[in-house]
Formats: sequence, structure tokens, C-alpha cells
Amino acid sequence: LFLLLLIPAIALAQTEKKPPEYGWKNTLVAGLNVAQVSLNNWTQGGENTFAWTFLTAGQFLNQQEYSLWSNNLKVTYGQTKLGSRLFEKTDDELFFESIYSYNIGWKVDPYVALALRSQLTPGYKMLKDPVTQQDVRTQTSGLFDPGYLIEAAGFTYSYEDMLATRVGVAVKETFSAEFAQFGYTGDVTKTSRVQTGIETGTSLKISVMENILYTSQLNLFSAFETLDEWDVRWDNTITAKVNDYINAAINVLVVHNIDQTRRTQLKEALALGIRYSIF
Repeated sequence: LFLLLLIPAIALAQTEKKPPEYGWKNTLVAGLNVAQVSLNNWTQGGENTFAWTFLTAGQFLNQQEYSLWSNNLKVTYGQTKLGSRLFEKTDDELFFESIYSYNIGWKVDPYVALALRSQLTPGYKMLKDPVTQQDVRTQTSGLFDPGYLIEAAGFTYSYEDMLATRVGVAVKETFSAEFAQFGYTGDVTKTSRVQTGIETGTSLKISVMENILYTSQLNLFSAFETLDEWDVRWDNTITAKVNDYINAAINVLVVHNIDQTRRTQLKEALALGIRYSIF
């Protein structure tokens, strides 16, 4: 499916190639999705529900004759209320990436990059009390706890505005002030960890149809001492534009980090909501 989508897009880009426009190109989009169910004398069972998710996504590009500075920001936060229970967090992510590359006349360009990933509010999980063996709502994370910071340098290749990929040597720093016991630093006695290794990043943007856009961002990291283990963050979104303010989107986020859990984490969200381009 990827190849079927990519080949026509490359052919179209080759026939419609335009001269570059230098300077800043900025986009910032905010969206709000809401879902609600209310039941009254409903014999089939069920509970009242209310859910909301807020999204902000921005891209800030500075294109010059010999350099490109790309900055990407994504902030999501959402909660769900089921029946008379308290609101529970269902989405919470802060992701920022900044990449500076310089054109030296090769097929690939040298780059330096900085990436930050964390969350905004405390996270909770139902865990068994070792004494009573009862399920207890336990806080397992907080603001920048954990936090992940990756600094990298290497070479990057890009094709138009559609495809960009890079590979380089990186330093990954993991911070976890209060919740290291849940495995974020790999050692319950430490609140931070520094690893050196290999980092890659690939972004893809394809207009599948006139009003349907597919975007994908794949980030990988592996420490030199454990090259058979890779941290994976793969973010995929298909957005269908209904009109200037309403769209439908499906997002699939795959995360694999054995310091958190040896199982691959998967989050899927389907939403219909309001989306507004601030600029």
C-alpha cells in the first residue's frame, strides 16, 4: 500500500516541480473533538459518557538557499468520563523536534537535531497493593517525569515536501524524578540515564486524494551497547477534510520501549471534530 501511494505521488511531484521559495513557512492548527452519550431509562444497559480531546500541531520551516531549519510541535490532551466516575486521562503527549541541515552539494546533507518528548499531567494506573492484594489507583508519571531528550548529528535526505529521512549518532537522555521505580530509566535507584547510539527519523506526507492527507513520522533509537533493541515511535494520521472547519481523522501511534514495557504499545483514535488553522 505504501509503494502504491508513493509512486504516483513522486511522478506528480516531478511534473509539478516549482522553484523554492525562501524564508519562513509556518502552519499552526488547533482542533477539538467531543463525544457524548446520555442515557435515560435505557433498558439495554450502559452508562453516560463524555469524552474530549484537544490537539495542537505546528510546523515552522525556514528555507534558505543552502540551509533548512525545520521545527515540529505536537501537543495532545484528552479526558473521558464514564458514568459517575471521575474524568480519566485518555491522551497526553508533548512532542517537539528541531532539525537544522546544510546543503553542501551532496545527495545527502549534514544535520543536527534536537527532540523532546514528555507529557503534561500526572498519569495513573490500577496496580495491586502488595499487602492487601487490592487494586489501587497509583500515580506512575507526571510532568516531564519521564522526559526524553535526544540530540543527534548525521546526514539527511529529502525529496520535495513529501519525504525526509535521516540517520546519525545520538545522545539520549531520560529523566524521571519521582517515578523511576516504574522503569523509565531502567534502574529504580537512578532518576536519569544517558545513552549514546544510532538515531533515525523519517517523515512522509502524501495527498491520497484532493481532501485526504496521510502523514507519518517514524523515529528510532538504539544504544550502542544494545543494538539488537530499538526504541520505536511511529505516528500515523489520515485526515479527511469535510470543509474549512470540520474534518475526520484516524491516528495510530505505535510505541516500543522496553524500559517501560517489553510489549509493544498501540494507541488508535478515530475522531470527527472542529479543526482551525490559526496561521
